Amino acid sequence: MSQFLLRAAAFTSLLALAAPGAAQAEPIRNIVLVHGAWVDASGWKPVYDLLTRKGFHVSMVQEPETSFADDVAAARRVIDMQDGPTLLVGHSYGGSIITQAGVDPKVAGLVYVAAHAPDVGEDEGELGKKMPSVLAKTPGAVEVTADGYTYLNPALFPKLFAPDLPKAQATFEARSQVLAYKDVFSTPLTAAAWKTKPSWGVVAGNDQIINPDLERFYYERAKAPFVVVPGASHSVYESHPDQVAAVIEKAAAALGATAK
Repeated sequence: MSQFLLRAAAFTSLLALAAPGAAQAEPIRNIVLVHGAWVDASGWKPVYDLLTRKGFHVSMVQEPETSFADDVAAARRVIDMQDGPTLLVGHSYGGSIITQAGVDPKVAGLVYVAAHAPDVGEDEGELGKKMPSVLAKTPGAVEVTADGYTYLNPALFPKLFAPDLPKAQATFEARSQVLAYKDVFSTPLTAAAWKTKPSWGVVAGNDQIINPDLERFYYERAKAPFVVVPGASHSVYESHPDQVAAVIEKAAAALGATAK
């Protein structure tokens, strides 16, 4: 609890930059959402709906998951389409993507949602071994095709990835997975945008795919204020969109208040 209060205080302090005097500053309007492995951008719809109602210009990346380089290129393509400063948001493996792509000059800040945030020379696969998740300890959870593409066992997907979503929805997502090439998880990063860009984080308190302690480690290392959503699964962006959207909105406001 003390750790949560500490981070919450830091978050409040940073947001104070947008308080009286700076309160009238326009928040950054461009937001780019990057999904994680085994899913596609459609899962962002609840967050997209909340943000667009507030007047944000929201774009989503549909990365192919064929290689880390391909996925970073897909994110850069959408960043290039933005007409000004942009807040880059990544979920899960999408955190590695935004860490690499976020050095783009248009990117003003980063938000990590139950996400990886490796440093230069690191990869999320090795980091995950240091703080294993429930997924890593579950035999047969990750399957691999003959040509090297990974997917989450459909029978286990609802329990591991989305236990707090309606069963029918989780089952549909299990059957509509985007298979991810195995090397996307083991490609070392050559850039770490969180070292130079303001960052925020969301910890999913009941994450079975990434150990919540690893998420905390990433955010603390990046000096990123974060919130914890108790009981939330890895699908926190779908099951708790209000809380995720609130972090994104506050980050956009803080960045807008400090923009020249």
